[in-house]
Amino acid sequence: MSDVRPVLIFDSGLGGLTVLREARYLLPYERLHYVADDAAFPIGRWPEQDLHDRLMKLFDGLIREHDPKAIVIACNTAFTLAGEALRDANPLVPFVGTVPAIKPAAERTSSGLISVLATPGTVRRAYTRSLIESFASKCHVRLVGSDNLAELAEMHLRGEEVSDAALSTEISGCFLDQDGKRTDIVVLACTHYPFLTNRFRKIAPWPVDWLDPAEAIARQLVRVLEQSAASEPSLEPDEAYFTSSPQNPSLKRLLAGFGLTLVTR
Repeated sequence: MSDVRPVLIFDSGLGGLTVLREARYLLPYERLHYVADDAAFPIGRWPEQDLHDRLMKLFDGLIREHDPKAIVIACNTAFTLAGEALRDANPLVPFVGTVPAIKPAAERTSSGLISVLATPGTVRRAYTRSLIESFASKCHVRLVGSDNLAELAEMHLRGEEVSDAALSTEISGCFLDQDGKRTDIVVLACTHYPFLTNRFRKIAPWPVDWLDPAEAIARQLVRVLEQSAASEPSLEPDEAYFTSSPQNPSLKRLLAGFGLTLVTR
């Protein structure tokens, strides 16, 4: 009999839905619980120690409440800050993390010019710089910290107006033209950003490969679950939990489009 406990997918807001979408495609029978710490959004602006303490306390409660078979931290900022500590504190719970896709970018680039588009927290993180040293030391990697892009992605996903000018301001630093070579890959180092990829393509000064990590994260979840993956459909609905306890009909409709029932308390 397969393990019927849920898989927990965590993000600071709606960005992790990109990962949930891929996970459902690869694991169609899995019971998924989506948790958004929207009360703390955007977490990329938090002081590191305050955010670390919040994440440790929050996950302690989530594990006790949901008893998950695995947890996906679909947030670069959260995982690069607290992933190791969470694994140490919860050795019986498999964690699937999200880190900037610098290694595959270094393997794919033709020009050697890569940009990493991320939240300020991810850009600051030593973890990010260690990935560059380990996997992209022969490339020129530009770290571009965006203060507003996660919020703009949430607005876009909710159907609110987001101008091309606002997006251009956030991504313009990704494009480097140097010695006859141009940036050819932009790593989307926040799970919110893929919701804007089509907009990015239209306003970019030249074509680049926008590297979305969602599929790779879902594939890693498949590897982690192995024999514990569900082999038959769950009788329980996939659920979404938001730390701000929103009473928002439009959010309920949006989540329903991803197959989720919003649970409010």
